[in-house]
Amino acid sequence: MSDGTPVSPLDWWDGEAPEGTLDGHATELSRLRAGEQFAYVFDLGDNWAHLCTVAEKRIDPLDELDETPERPVPYRGWGSLPDQYARHWDGDDGESPPPKRPARGLSDLPPILPGWGDGRRR
Repeated sequence: MSDGTPVSPLDWWDGEAPEGTLDGHATELSRLRAGEQFAYVFDLGDNWAHLCTVAEKRIDPLDELDETPERPVPYRGWGSLPDQYARHWDGDDGESPPPKRPARGLSDLPPILPGWGDGRRR
């Protein structure tokens, strides 16, 4: 979470979850507020970390996704993830060269995860 509180299924940790960890089976996304950011780490072995931002207003899933999903889903973004449209950055049209990577690395991210922002957890 943006305050550094980890959320994870507690049964994954065999009783040794990091202190203050909220149970991912019991924590609902409705606790998040518009504009709040959180990190989502997919595949803990590969550490695919994603910075997520709660939208300022609700969307109509039929307009954005052409369907109504059964659970929360991302509906906008880019990056090095298995994107179904093979986009690699915001505005990737499949023909333009990729933008240069910023030299600042992870320093421009909020300090939610270790190594992000100033490298400290809030």
